[in-house]
Amino acid sequence: MPSAEFHSRTTTVRGLPTHDLHAAGPGGLPIVLVHGLAVSHRYLMPTARALATRHPVLVPDLPGFGKTGKPRFAYDVSAHAEHLAAWLDTLALPRVCLAGHSFGAEVVARLAVHRPDLTAAIVLAGPTTDPAARSRRALIGRWALDLFVEQPWQAPVLARDVADAKPWRVLATVGHSVRNAIERDLRRLPVPPLVLGGSLDPVAPLLWRTEVATMTGGVAVTIPQAAHNALTTSPRRSADAITAYLRTRMSDVVAVARSRPGPR
Repeated sequence: MPSAEFHSRTTTVRGLPTHDLHAAGPGGLPIVLVHGLAVSHRYLMPTARALATRHPVLVPDLPGFGKTGKPRFAYDVSAHAEHLAAWLDTLALPRVCLAGHSFGAEVVARLAVHRPDLTAAIVLAGPTTDPAARSRRALIGRWALDLFVEQPWQAPVLARDVADAKPWRVLATVGHSVRNAIERDLRRLPVPPLVLGGSLDPVAPLLWRTEVATMTGGVAVTIPQAAHNALTTSPRRSADAITAYLRTRMSDVVAVARSRPGPR
């Protein structure tokens, strides 16, 4: 199947130029891929391209990252979620699949809780932060371990993203991440999520991902021989897992709709 063509766009949202790449795909439920705290849309593009042969896909840059405008302060989880919701409203999108990776999973969880009207499905890929590592020192230590199991070809992409965001913003966002108790949002998600992660991931390890799936009534899928950046290094398997989840999720929605009594 030929690859879908992605287009760059900048939309002014709450006075901030907000960049995304998007592909129309063949139709179906739109998927919004949300990046983590030190990076941008760039590292998500392998999975975005794999998904775009099956669904419309949008990959925004959060405020301060990638090609989106740079506020003078680092947004916390709530501010990012509010901005992402305003961006979706500006684009007048219908309900979507919100798919967040790492810190992006925290943003997606907060957005889904506060805007269930925008949320048809949820993917939490390598969600942070595991309560067992909820401090700057512990989280940075886990990322250091991840460097030993990631594929080295990613380094130039990640270095460019950190340079765009500036190290101070990355460190400030680490602080926002470890101060955010994601489980408060997880217990209130409007739909059961897919919890996705690599078998080698030390940042969001299997034990934590299993706890997230149990807490949310979701399903956990582990990608063999992948580390924290599974959406970069295992795009086909990640896309397959997301597509399978969406197929089941949409079937459940249709079944519930058909079971409701019609007008009398």
